[in-house]
Amino acid sequence: MQQLVLFGFLLGLLFGSFLNVCISRIPAHRSIVTPRSHCNSCGNLICWYDNIPILSWIALSAHCRHCDAPIPWRYPAVELAVGLWFAKASAQMWAHWNLNAISQDDVIYSLKMSAFYSVDVIGFAVLGFLLIGLMVMDWQTLRLPDAFTFTGIAVGFALACVQAIFHEPEANPSLLILRRFASIAAAALILLVIRWSYQALRKQEGMGLGDVKMLAMIAAFLGLSQTLVALFATVIAASLYGIGQLARRRAHASSRLPFGSFLAAGGLLAALFGSPIVTWYMAFLR
Repeated sequence: MQQLVLFGFLLGLLFGSFLNVCISRIPAHRSIVTPRSHCNSCGNLICWYDNIPILSWIALSAHCRHCDAPIPWRYPAVELAVGLWFAKASAQMWAHWNLNAISQDDVIYSLKMSAFYSVDVIGFAVLGFLLIGLMVMDWQTLRLPDAFTFTGIAVGFALACVQAIFHEPEANPSLLILRRFASIAAAALILLVIRWSYQALRKQEGMGLGDVKMLAMIAAFLGLSQTLVALFATVIAASLYGIGQLARRRAHASSRLPFGSFLAAGGLLAALFGSPIVTWYMAFLR
């Protein structure tokens, strides 16, 4: 298990390095393929040994080798976050494919369930990658690019369709797919109603469509119940942040907040703890 988790962590570091490229270029509508990685200050290309996740940042003392311009701490932070997220996904994958967990009485059923949960783990890893990127992009630019949100909706829904095939034998795959589609539509509608209501009352835009697409993306991966957990956590965190900014006079009533960043954090929370939170809450309704 340790080797698999380590592999997941190292793989996550590589994906985190790629995510940093996306964060820097996609909001500015620049190619993520060309040119090669380079210093934003002096333009010099970054050699491979200066582009090793986390280690190069430490070895260079967080400064460019050529012009000594500072390298933001965001770079190793994103790499580490994705690395840890992928390590968590690898641990979950091991739990589902551990031979000791496969029932000898019904091997076919056990393998089918392992495949079912493996698709869930893949979705967990992809969602984390997308949300970490969107969190940073929205915080820095107040933008939530369609390249992430629309792609995320498509990938999340596709994984849900694949997962429906491996579901319990008595479950209807078509119904499961329809439910996930309804979850995506309902999540988007919730924020659309809030957006339209605010515009009607204040005669100005209070929430961008990027937030709507992002919540729909979370629903594509997690379903509606866990998405509501993400939204609830988002509202609480964003409200506390806004109140704090007002109290410190760093913002006023019409200031824009990076709501998408809080929504991304809420989505990560829901991906980690959403299912037990929903179970705990539903126990009060019985």
